Amino acid sequence: MARTLTPLDPAEFAEVCARIDAGTAERADLKAATKHLLALLQRKAPGHSVEVRIPPFAAIQCIAGASHTRGTPPAVVETDPETWIALARGRLAWSDATVRASGERSDLSPLLPLVDASGR
Repeated sequence: MARTLTPLDPAEFAEVCARIDAGTAERADLKAATKHLLALLQRKAPGHSVEVRIPPFAAIQCIAGASHTRGTPPAVVETDPETWIALARGRLAWSDATVRASGERSDLSPLLPLVDASGR
């Protein structure tokens, strides 16, 4: 089962976002932003009915509903870190993103963005 992630300190996330926006982000920045934004999603939509996978950095379960304990969950959302970060920051619309999503409740658009333009 996926674990609960902890968000970054807001100032640290702002620094990571500044590097991403400047095009100077390193792998560690993408990993930190991915996990931070997944942690925010877990807090916003707790549950275990949808698994959100952002390889190679993290996967979480969220959204209330039917839980699963083994095998493929009833709903899966998967995308790359850059797309996830853009979606969660409101820089990319769900309808414009390349996301593999299957199952009920796999449309995350009502939950996005997770932060406002300032990163809060």
